[in-house]
Amino acid sequence: MDLSIYLESIDVPDFNMEESVHKRRMGDVIQIYSREAGFPDLHTIDMAIIGVKESRLSINNFESKEAPDAVRKYLYALYAVNTTMKVADLGNIKAGHDIDDTYFAVKIIAEYLLKNNIIPIIIGGSQDITYANYMAYENMGKIINITSIDSSFDLGNAEENFNSRSYLSKIILHQPNFLFNFTNIGYQTYFVDQEAVRLMKNLFFDVYRLGQMRNNMKEVEPLVRNADLISFDIGAIRQAEAPGNKNASPNGFDGEEACKIARYAGLSDKLTSFGLYEINPTMDINGLTAHLAAQIIWYFMDGFYQRKGDFPHKQKKEYFKYIVGIEDLDHEIIFYKSKKSGRWWMQVPFNSPMEGKYERHFMVPCSLSDYETANRNEIPDRWWQVYQKLM
Repeated sequence: MDLSIYLESIDVPDFNMEESVHKRRMGDVIQIYSREAGFPDLHTIDMAIIGVKESRLSINNFESKEAPDAVRKYLYALYAVNTTMKVADLGNIKAGHDIDDTYFAVKIIAEYLLKNNIIPIIIGGSQDITYANYMAYENMGKIINITSIDSSFDLGNAEENFNSRSYLSKIILHQPNFLFNFTNIGYQTYFVDQEAVRLMKNLFFDVYRLGQMRNNMKEVEPLVRNADLISFDIGAIRQAEAPGNKNASPNGFDGEEACKIARYAGLSDKLTSFGLYEINPTMDINGLTAHLAAQIIWYFMDGFYQRKGDFPHKQKKEYFKYIVGIEDLDHEIIFYKSKKSGRWWMQVPFNSPMEGKYERHFMVPCSLSDYETANRNEIPDRWWQVYQKLM
């Protein structure tokens, strides 16, 4: 497939390069779709950057269509994660004549990359592009999990037209539906209707307040590890550290926490696509937001090249196994701890003709605290949420 028909080449941004660090910057190592170099050979590529210059449905951040090139300016100047990294930059998808034209291009490109085991790294543009990224999984026969780092749920309401604040409703209502779980990390209560919180819980989705996450960032890791697709709204970061967003709030994650979340995402063997949205260069101060976005992407890539390959889907011999009995529960809870990484999973029992369809979701990423909860004769929330979905 010729992906270049959906993409435009980019001009490689200038960055200061001392002779002593020649060929060690990201801009030297990444294979870039430029007029001079042509379209990259994707046969040996692990990850591919895609800029999406689409923001017609953004709420307050229409200028986010200019973000991809603003972020590249800082990304290319960073030292490479390693000099053998296999990353391509496929250039930009221009906004189509209609919004659906853009979504179609994102879907086609992301689907091709996913089928060839290449992780798309999408730089938006507005967060409704997440819907197009989701649609890339439609023909792959997978039921997937989405995790959003956002100060709100982006559910919208019944009277509202589809936009960057209502893309999740479109995903939930899409038929055929192939969303197993949605997780929100970092919502701020004063931005969220309590009816929406109840709806999310009724759907057995996982939603976590900002304070809950910031008080224990280690608990973010298993939430991110359970995702196939990450959608990161830059507005989830506090305004002082990411001013390039008209919806930014005085509260939010700080820059270090945002990079930590991105690294957790990169480390996850399950995760197959990553998107960063709502960066508004016209609101940015001294390129601070674009620079932070570049570092977020850097940390994602660094995490990817530290993957352990220890998702216990089939091989259990490299794991410690712990069995915990719970009173008044028909099933024991089985925990696995990786000998490679020390990470934890819980096994959820499920016997049904649909077992093959949901096979990837039997093993639930968790933490030591979930094992300790079970030892107190309490059912861990994460286990119970998945069990109810599979019933």
